[in-house]
Amino acid sequence: MFEKVAQILADYKDIDVSTIKPESTLEELEIDSLDTAELIMNMEDEFGVTIKMDQPVTTVQEVVSLVEASVQ
Repeated sequence: MFEKVAQILADYKDIDVSTIKPESTLEELEIDSLDTAELIMNMEDEFGVTIKMDQPVTTVQEVVSLVEASVQ
């Protein structure tokens, strides 16, 4: 799941996917709150799920965890 999420982030920000690590912060990747909302919508479409954002996310791993919780 991390690889898919990282690829979506890399494509969105036009950066090398190899630079994205689970512990990377969204701030480090220059992803702001509007970007986060758009990315979550993109991931909902990609994975065919509804992702509940009931708390702020700050790292790539937290995004992955949200997606994994929605898929199951």
